[in-house]
Amino acid sequence: IMDFQDFLKFVPKILEVSLPAKEAHFKMVPLSRIESLKNQDLELYTPKTAAVLMLFYPKKGKTHLVLIVRNSYNGVHSAQISFPGGKYEEEDENYEKTALRETQEEIGINQNDINLIRPFSQLYIQASNFLVHPFLGFCKDEMVFIPDDNEVAQIIELPLADFLNDNIIVSTTLSTSYAKNIEVPAFNIDGHIVWGATAMMLSELKEVLKKVF
Repeated sequence: IMDFQDFLKFVPKILEVSLPAKEAHFKMVPLSRIESLKNQDLELYTPKTAAVLMLFYPKKGKTHLVLIVRNSYNGVHSAQISFPGGKYEEEDENYEKTALRETQEEIGINQNDINLIRPFSQLYIQASNFLVHPFLGFCKDEMVFIPDDNEVAQIIELPLADFLNDNIIVSTTLSTSYAKNIEVPAFNIDGHIVWGATAMMLSELKEVLKKVF
């Protein structure tokens, strides 16, 4: 599976796995926070909608996953690590189209080169009032990224082998929108601390891949 050709053989199995959803999401949430998340009634919030792409591709024959570091700006997701993606626009036929369009805009990968595998569990982000629809996809060929300077500060290429290693999960102390100096589970990716919504999506992705491999 670390070799990309082997990874491709497992794609049909990924379609068969039932998604762990909140069970996986909550592994990356502080314990004190889980109860309040369990009882969220999204109809009260009328959230905006967005979609992101969890994109695998070969690099020197090995399977990688792409993440981006967002530019610093005055907003809740400033300088955070995330998947390529963004806000649903009215001209998007559906959320898949949002994920593909935004990926092309942010990191320069042609939508036609991306094969979508399946949607993952949607996730509500309270800090920004967004309901995010993640999709899993892959490109068969090596990537040439063209990051959008306005949005993307850096591209992170995460080898699948590193992602599946459990040493990547750490506990860190952060100040968040809901608490000061709280212990938060996170992924340590190449020295970048990934927590919150992206970590929750990564957690579900990791669980699904572990079932398949």
